Amino acid sequence: MKEELSMIEKNKTWELVDRPQDRKVIEVKWVYRTKLNVDGSINKNKARLVVKDYAQVFGVDYSETFALVAHLDNIREEDKVFLLKKALYGLKQDPRAWYNKIDNHLLSLGFERSQSETTIYVKRHGNDVLIVSLYVDDLLLVGNDAQMLQQFKQEMMKVFEMTDLGLMSFFLGMENKQAEHEVFIFQKKYAKEILKKFKLEECKEVRTPMNQKEKLCKEDGADKVDEAYCRSLIGYLMYLTTTRHDILNAVSILSRFMHCASERHLRAAKRVVRYIKGTSNFGVKFTRNKEFKLVGFSDSDWGGFIDDMKITSGYCFSFGSGVFTWSSKKQERMAQSTAEAKFIVASSSVNQALRLRNLLCDLNLEQEESTKIFFDNQAAIAISHNPVFHGKTKHFNIKLFFLKRSTKRM
Repeated sequence: MKEELSMIEKNKTWELVDRPQDRKVIEVKWVYRTKLNVDGSINKNKARLVVKDYAQVFGVDYSETFALVAHLDNIREEDKVFLLKKALYGLKQDPRAWYNKIDNHLLSLGFERSQSETTIYVKRHGNDVLIVSLYVDDLLLVGNDAQMLQQFKQEMMKVFEMTDLGLMSFFLGMENKQAEHEVFIFQKKYAKEILKKFKLEECKEVRTPMNQKEKLCKEDGADKVDEAYCRSLIGYLMYLTTTRHDILNAVSILSRFMHCASERHLRAAKRVVRYIKGTSNFGVKFTRNKEFKLVGFSDSDWGGFIDDMKITSGYCFSFGSGVFTWSSKKQERMAQSTAEAKFIVASSSVNQALRLRNLLCDLNLEQEESTKIFFDNQAAIAISHNPVFHGKTKHFNIKLFFLKRSTKRM
């Protein structure tokens, strides 16, 4: 707490003033948050002063900087409050205030913000390029010039309290191993933590994350289980899908039953954990290629969800080695045929391809050729190339025909 207060005073976050009669006081509280250390271990002793944001009212607190805090144990003066000059943790405008500050600073250093991904900034100097990826207050730097990297670090440290962690080995729970012409990203330590937290370290391994013959539904007749436990388990598994696309579909399906978890659902979730135990070394490997050619793959499960018969769609994209983006989700609408189901997932895949192509332009990796997206339905392929409405497609949602226009531009 002393360390946190010292930083607040150093940044001149507030000043002690007389309590104004026409303003309300917003309480603050100390919280101890769990945070991963650089080596992947858990640090549970970080104290942070947090504002109780539920007391804020739009138009009163949001639109101005005069937000008051009080009730600190080390402040005993009556009729005195802290007048905030800067955003504090817990305020509704805190994330936006931080983003605006770091955004303005990066732009002042000559960076250009990506229009496709607003947390990516690019700075060019001749053939040299420096890329900054922003994740709240964590920055990931990528560049081909050591001098540009070092200069950027020095410029940032003049304004912000920063720690240079060197070559990336651990970032946001992801482990990173770099070798010549290859990068391997995985979450082995995080997977081990899941096994330990849910006391499944001695469980028996299985070869697949899900039993394909088992169809889960909301009302399966099985006894209900502790929803909080089930939500926690599935929540941990969701973050593991950051590098484990092999469990993405199983976790996506299980997440639909968190509010009505039964013994069958919990057993299916534990099966995923048993699969993880034997595959904790799995991850995604990226290798150097002669050319960066964007390629996509998509598929769908027509009527696979028993409760409402809506389709599950999925896609992934790669540059020829490991896939770097993937998705598996239940669609909002039903499909009346396999062709329509494939057409729906193809449309969402094209949307993602367009975003990726724009992002690659910002990174000096413009795709000069058309991007191929593979899916396994001849009827859907024919419909995507034929811009004419007819009897078999007139029931399609009009927005799906965005696919026809997009394929011409790609």
